[in-house]
Amino acid sequence: MRNQTRNAFIAAALTVTLAGHAEAQSSRAARYADGVYTATGEYGGQPSHITVKVTLKDGIVTAVTVTPHAYVPRSLELQRAFAAAVPKVVVGKRIDQVRVGKLAGSSGTPKGFNDAIRQIREQAARG
Repeated sequence: MRNQTRNAFIAAALTVTLAGHAEAQSSRAARYADGVYTATGEYGGQPSHITVKVTLKDGIVTAVTVTPHAYVPRSLELQRAFAAAVPKVVVGKRIDQVRVGKLAGSSGTPKGFNDAIRQIREQAARG
């Protein structure tokens, strides 16, 4: 009888924990409105910039595109390489977990990307 009581208590505690976790996940997803958002992220001293377009569904990034705007050939090359690599790193992640570091040889472009993601979070946030 003692084991049955203990097992029932553990099962109840687990149910409450799982329900609380699901509720937290649901409220986190509800924090951001579904949709397509666009922002321009700036970085560097010149400054350089990129345009980032993100599609959100339930707080998850389902698509992302980066449009380069550099004029200097090497900078444009780095922005294009970053734009090609970033979807593999970001799609499927929660928008509030998206932050990239050096990627595809570019250490500056991620700063612009993270700036744009911050703006997109603000746009998508439900008040």
